[in-house]
Amino acid sequence: MKMEISTIVPVEPNPNIPVISPGDTVRVSIKVVEGQRQRSQVFQGVVIRVRKGAASANFTVRRVTYGVGVERTFFLHSPSLEKVEVLRHGRVRRAKLYYLRRLTTKAARLKERRVKEERKEG
Repeated sequence: MKMEISTIVPVEPNPNIPVISPGDTVRVSIKVVEGQRQRSQVFQGVVIRVRKGAASANFTVRRVTYGVGVERTFFLHSPSLEKVEVLRHGRVRRAKLYYLRRLTTKAARLKERRVKEERKEG
């Protein structure tokens, strides 16, 4: 028998997280606890995977630092996730961008997708 955690603990959506999709370049702010101090750490990169679901929804962000590829997976409903900013929308034709792992430099860049801006009244 499979048990969903959302039946035990109610899952509330985080209002600081916009709709993200694979190919988006995002800046993720996470709360990091070191001893008794708490600080905010930023991880910026390209979203290569989005897994939907109730409590287990997550997304993976990839970046290349000093020639080394680093991937980090974040849970959408985690209390340690402060905010997610979408910097640009990449134009992709796949749901999972694992092919970016073997590409380097200019070949790993994604073209920008034009998104209609929502006008705010006021």
